[in-house]
Amino acid sequence: SSHGFSENQLILWKYPTMTKIQEFKGHTARVLHMDQSPDGGCVVSAAADETLRFWDVFGSPPNERKGNNLAMGNFCGSPMIR
Repeated sequence: SSHGFSENQLILWKYPTMTKIQEFKGHTARVLHMDQSPDGGCVVSAAADETLRFWDVFGSPPNERKGNNLAMGNFCGSPMIR
């Protein structure tokens, strides 16, 4: 889930108990939107601070883990946009 005010974070919950697993912080203004990657491993969030943040929430599928993707210019399995 994403939260607007006051900590500007995303929270990963365990279903159906709804226990908090992890918080993802980094935005400096409220989160306005979030979406999941097609492979289900990453989440992107857009905030009022005019940034997009890519979160490796669930990790890459096991068959796609081939070392450090960041060194190859990839982030969450997708090419970086600059």
